[in-house]
Amino acid sequence: MTAYLLEHAWLGGPGTARNVRVEVADGRFTRVEPGGVVTGAEPVPGLTLPGLANTHSHVFHRALRGRTEAADQDGGGSFWTWRQQMYAVAARLDPDSLFALARATYLEMVLAGITAVGEFHYLHHRPDGSPYPAHAMEQAVAAAAGEAGIALTLLDTCYLTADLTGEGAPTRPVEGVQRRFSDGDVGGWCRRVDALAGILPADVVLGAAIHSVRAVSRADLPVVAGWAREHGAPLHVHLSEQPAEDDACREAWGCTPTALLAAADVLGPDLTVVHATHVTDGDVRLLGDAGVHLALCPTTERDLADGIAPAGRLVDAGATLTLGSDSNAVVDLLEEARAAEAHERLATGTRGRWSSDALLRAATSDGCRALGRPGDGRIAVGARADLVTLDLGTPRTAGALPATAALAATAADVVRVVTAGEERVARGTAAHHATEVGAELAVAVRQAWGEES
Repeated sequence: MTAYLLEHAWLGGPGTARNVRVEVADGRFTRVEPGGVVTGAEPVPGLTLPGLANTHSHVFHRALRGRTEAADQDGGGSFWTWRQQMYAVAARLDPDSLFALARATYLEMVLAGITAVGEFHYLHHRPDGSPYPAHAMEQAVAAAAGEAGIALTLLDTCYLTADLTGEGAPTRPVEGVQRRFSDGDVGGWCRRVDALAGILPADVVLGAAIHSVRAVSRADLPVVAGWAREHGAPLHVHLSEQPAEDDACREAWGCTPTALLAAADVLGPDLTVVHATHVTDGDVRLLGDAGVHLALCPTTERDLADGIAPAGRLVDAGATLTLGSDSNAVVDLLEEARAAEAHERLATGTRGRWSSDALLRAATSDGCRALGRPGDGRIAVGARADLVTLDLGTPRTAGALPATAALAATAADVVRVVTAGEERVARGTAAHHATEVGAELAVAVRQAWGEES
């Protein structure tokens, strides 16, 4: 048993508690007591939160950070030109280089206080579309997460068509690098995921994902959703990220992507929709009535010029807010939380849409539920013992009230991280670990691009 005495702790409700004694055994909290006894407990100064839950990551996109802007200097850059650069990286990766990049990126997440991640994974096969033995790419991601100490929900992604088209057929077959993403047909995806379920580490949650309505046909949507429901697995989908996607869906099927998902019986409380940037008023009602989770990724949405989602209206309608890092252009879930509120202010002209407590729930317990980990993301008896401590004396946090300090902080203010009861970052070592992880990332990114070290 390990015991900590937390100077300030956020326990899920309004405000913070002082001098909270927590005890941990076998990776779970066994005691949580505000005003608890000091004897035998390690003092932890600062503000301690539950571990942060990143509901949407494409880990290999980390190789693009700082490398895509040059192509946009003529002012003509867009999501679609960025995608071509992403495809260039996707075409190169193999199990070894994916493992190296994923391990380094997950270590970066842990340093930022992220202790659970949903990996929206579609790099399944060799470049020609033939399978690797023993699910090598999925195993690489799982092994990388295990070494980093981050709880992984592997959202195995169904990706079967290249795009929607109104030119004689609703969809177009995969082409080029997309062959790596496809299992040929939805039956092939089901068989591969069924086999994968038997070999992943026990602590990995296996979920499902529909890449988008561009990549899974109308007839196949309910099959993927049915697999998730049959297995009690979380289901995620990219939704209305770009206007072109919505326009193509209307041309092909005569409705919005949300309405298409509704007609295919995909919507429900176990579904997480990612982005929902360009949903209509009717879509908002459908998503809210279904009680979906919303994975908002503000730093990526602004990096890709996607736009600002109507997140406040979606939550008012009945959706649950969660947060993701998506392309990992920024790995800082505190910044994602702050940006969710800031973008809402820009869109509505009013302040204070979400309280600090609401944003922290989005970044912790609500995120864990979207990842198929209900009960975690809390400092509470029985929950996985994930703790993140912020220094309250940095130039960013000094003078902030403990109750709202998390929204003044950045990932650089994280000074202690515990995952499943194991200390990953200790006070005084964060800077050292950051230097090591930076060096590991530099090597992994160069390897991903095929550059010499």
